[in-house]
Amino acid sequence: GQLLDRVIAAMGLRRQGVYIWNVLKCRPPGTRLPLPDEVTSCAEYLDFQIDLLQPKYICALGAVAARRLLDTPLSMGRLRGKFHDYRGIPLLCTYHPAYLLRNPAAKKDVWEDMQILMRELGLKTCERGA
Repeated sequence: GQLLDRVIAAMGLRRQGVYIWNVLKCRPPGTRLPLPDEVTSCAEYLDFQIDLLQPKYICALGAVAARRLLDTPLSMGRLRGKFHDYRGIPLLCTYHPAYLLRNPAAKKDVWEDMQILMRELGLKTCERGA
């Protein structure tokens, strides 16, 4: 959570102004990735939340979220760096903060993705990252 807070702050945004959804509404045991049936069982509720709030943009953090929203088996490396369409909403995919803790070199990629989102939002971009 702290790393995500730093990314949001580096973008010039406040955590209170960013709505964060989880693909799952409960955490799988241990640190394992969710099973496909777990993702499917929460899909309707996630769609309901998105429909209710009608975000202008979505940023999918991690492959589980990206694959669920885009219904694709593509890797994060193939999905990141550009906008996709989720039911008429521009969706940008990037690495999950937990991935960054295991692979610090990917922070550069996430910051590049955030710069894309910032430009789309009309926010001032800069070279420094979180």
